[in-house]
Amino acid sequence: MKILLIDIDSKIPNFALKKIEKYHLDKGDEVIWNNELFINSVDKTYVSCIFTKNKYKCRDFEGRAEIGGSGYDIYKKLPKEIEIVKPHINLGFTTRGCIRKCPFCIVWKSEGNIKVEADLYDIWNGKAKSVVFLDNNATALKEHLILVLKQLQKEKIQGEYNQGLDIRLLNNEIAKELKKTKLSELWFAWDNIKNQPLIEQGISILKKAKIKSFRFYVLVGFNSTFEEDLYRFRTLKNIAIKEKLFIRPYCMRFEDKYYDDKYIKLAQWVNMPWLFMKMDYPQAYTFMVNQSRYKKLL
Repeated sequence: MKILLIDIDSKIPNFALKKIEKYHLDKGDEVIWNNELFINSVDKTYVSCIFTKNKYKCRDFEGRAEIGGSGYDIYKKLPKEIEIVKPHINLGFTTRGCIRKCPFCIVWKSEGNIKVEADLYDIWNGKAKSVVFLDNNATALKEHLILVLKQLQKEKIQGEYNQGLDIRLLNNEIAKELKKTKLSELWFAWDNIKNQPLIEQGISILKKAKIKSFRFYVLVGFNSTFEEDLYRFRTLKNIAIKEKLFIRPYCMRFEDKYYDDKYIKLAQWVNMPWLFMKMDYPQAYTFMVNQSRYKKLL
């Protein structure tokens, strides 16, 4: 059989398509990637769309392919015989699902409550010096998280939890293992201003474990005012200065604020560390506006 795989918009290797690829290669099938010219000459086509903004790109494939992905249908699952495949591409999930039901997130709808999916040896190819974990809330299964961290330590390879860890669930035991593990970057999130006490508690635990550098995803423009968004960034900045920590927030604009100039300027301020640390927002805003005017005169 000839199989065509179409990856509409993934920014990293598409894990579902990689499972499909291995499943068919193991059967002796030929697999072709991202070449629509073959759609009429293959036996089966699979299409994946991750972002809803790109769903329209799937129209041409409807009726001609198996289409899935969170941007197309959050409830569609891989067949069981493909879901169990482990591609060993140094990228994957050690857990699936989440204990939270954040209204801006589809994970709890599409994957349900958190459960163990795999460990390092189900993901790592045995040779690579680093692996990327796609877990949405690995911290919610403390024992399994610690197991995977110890595996990373044993193999002396670098791990990355690119969706972040839940700082609200952090404790001294987890922090101790994080400190002993080689990790590319530690990401957390502060999405709701009401979580400030838990955020500050988590930062204290990190400091106690001598973890001095970490980052925060900060969602803005969803269920918060602009002033509350500013407050969260200023709070993280003030904690970093006071506690002598290297804390870098990352401004994530909710989709309906993505083209709002006020939020664009906010993101530009926060996401340029030199500007964020040197200036407060009003001063940075004036600086950015003047820079924009200057460029228009050139």
